Amino acid sequence: MSKGLVLITALFTLLVLSVVSVSAGTVPIPLRSMGESLWNPDSPTYYIVHEVRLPRVVVGILAGFGLAAGGVILQSLIRNPLASPDVIGITKGAGLVAAAVIFLFPKAPGYMLPAAALAGALAAFALLLLLSKRLTLSPAALALVGVAIGAVLQAGTQYLIVTHPTNINTVLLWLSGSLWGRGWREALSLLPWIALLLPAAWLSSGKLNVFLLGDETSISLGLDTIRQRFWLLLLAVALAGISVAAVGAIGFVGLIAPHMARSLIGSRNQWLIPLSALIGANLMLLGDCIGRIVITPREVPVGIMTAIIGAPYFVYLLRRERLRRIK
Repeated sequence: MSKGLVLITALFTLLVLSVVSVSAGTVPIPLRSMGESLWNPDSPTYYIVHEVRLPRVVVGILAGFGLAAGGVILQSLIRNPLASPDVIGITKGAGLVAAAVIFLFPKAPGYMLPAAALAGALAAFALLLLLSKRLTLSPAALALVGVAIGAVLQAGTQYLIVTHPTNINTVLLWLSGSLWGRGWREALSLLPWIALLLPAAWLSSGKLNVFLLGDETSISLGLDTIRQRFWLLLLAVALAGISVAAVGAIGFVGLIAPHMARSLIGSRNQWLIPLSALIGANLMLLGDCIGRIVITPREVPVGIMTAIIGAPYFVYLLRRERLRRIK
């Protein structure tokens, strides 16, 4: 299958999942009456569609774009297929600061939580740079230091949970990652950032391809590896950070979506970035749809569902790679 056809298929799948996501839920909306629900203000389901489900779909798509694109950049820079915003501590930093706000400032206005989460992601990034600077931001240093930072930040979050039992359900929901309650405010706050950063990631695909060749080759081709790695890391953190700030600590999408895309079209980032973004959005919508209907009227957070969906595929990839090495 050609790369263009794969992209078109992923886009078509996204459109189908968007319609299904608007239709599915505690109050199902038949597809035959979807048009009336969209355009007729007198329809009994007009409010559900426009104020509950449509913004939820938009937030899921945009967050999936950001998480998956951030994962592609990190995997290319670190040259490690296990790299993701969660693995290098970015998601953990957002989670720690978000948990601190929920526990210590329970009456804080709603906009404080995403702002705090983004600040936590950026702080984790700053700490990563500080601790790996002496190793010139080498891929091995970034990976190892990131894992260590993530472990410490995760321990801080666990400490807050143990010592502040109040509002624990809110924290656990946020740490699981959820689209529940997300509205047009979150969608409109995400849209300009994703619209700016995602094309920037695609325009950087040539440099990412060079990084895949290794630092020595990159330097011989005239690439300033330290400076370019810094800016590309900042781009990945921004994409992942604003997404996590909007939907919570969903870490698995940034790990598995690039793998799925890479198995379909290879490692050239000019194709890998857009396909990974589409797959990330598809994973978000699919996980959200299943989570809403599997135990109606309750919901399973989308972060849990994406992990359940993606984990078997990831195990399959690891097993296939192991068999390939044996042969």
